[in-house]
Amino acid sequence: MTRVAVAGLGHWGPNLARNFAELAELVWLCDTDPERESFAARYPQARFTTSFDELLADESLDAVVIATPVPTHYELAKRALAAGKHVLVEKPPAMRAEEMDELVALAEERERVLMPGHLLLYHPGVQKVKQMIDAGELGEVLCVYGNRQNLGIIRSNENALWSLGVHDLSVILYFLDEDPESALAVGRDFLTEGVEDVVFCYLRFPSGKIAHMHLSWLDPHKMRKMTVVGTEKMVVFDDMELERKVTVYEKAPWRPSDRYGEWQTRTGDISSPRIAPDEPLKLECQAFLALVAGEGDRRRVAADGARVVRALEMLTDSLRGR
Repeated sequence: MTRVAVAGLGHWGPNLARNFAELAELVWLCDTDPERESFAARYPQARFTTSFDELLADESLDAVVIATPVPTHYELAKRALAAGKHVLVEKPPAMRAEEMDELVALAEERERVLMPGHLLLYHPGVQKVKQMIDAGELGEVLCVYGNRQNLGIIRSNENALWSLGVHDLSVILYFLDEDPESALAVGRDFLTEGVEDVVFCYLRFPSGKIAHMHLSWLDPHKMRKMTVVGTEKMVVFDDMELERKVTVYEKAPWRPSDRYGEWQTRTGDISSPRIAPDEPLKLECQAFLALVAGEGDRRRVAADGARVVRALEMLTDSLRGR
């Protein structure tokens, strides 16, 4: 079995540890806070350390999973790849495109996996929508927009774009399989100076498709929704729905009317395909282990992660007026 270490036992790390303890051989747990050793006691087969270098020195260790604060991702991922370890790093792996390109090049040079933790890409609902897009069931996709809003968690070390937007951005780029040619973002820092709580984003792609994201942790609604508009059908992925994760609408513009230049529309059935209730995080961890085992396209996974960071950087430049 693949021997795995998890670094970072704060908010998300324990979930990763739980899955890798089931799917692989969890041999190291690491956190700079020594009090987190009490959590590590749940996994007596794993050694606890506050030193990232100590676990990297273990030559029998195959892979490192990084779930530390975002500003540390690039440095830790670089050190792990340089030590010859496969790496799964939570989103985003880097905060600048130049850094991400360096990680991709290092992973290729060392023949190691570099997988960003874009959890939603492994969600069965997102996979279903992608299948419909690729099969042409929606016709030509015209636009995609996401709503990711909530009241909290209010962060001070990253804004709504980097905290929330990376989820929807990874899905938009996955659906459209294009790099944006232009990106605009506007927002405001209502609660913490310099940290935008509310951000609106617009992306335009070479094909003419467009995308929009509304991101906020200062909102009365809790929304985790993505809408794809096609020329034949429209589909909504709503992660807040317990059963109807995906809803397909047979709605589309039909033909121009002779009166007043209006368009007639076509409205048909509304359906909801069955979506497997599998835990997306478990599917993500399984995908990582499969890449480590030599299955799948390692280069594509790393390149897709770089595409997201490039788009994030474009949006950040716009947000900062650069």
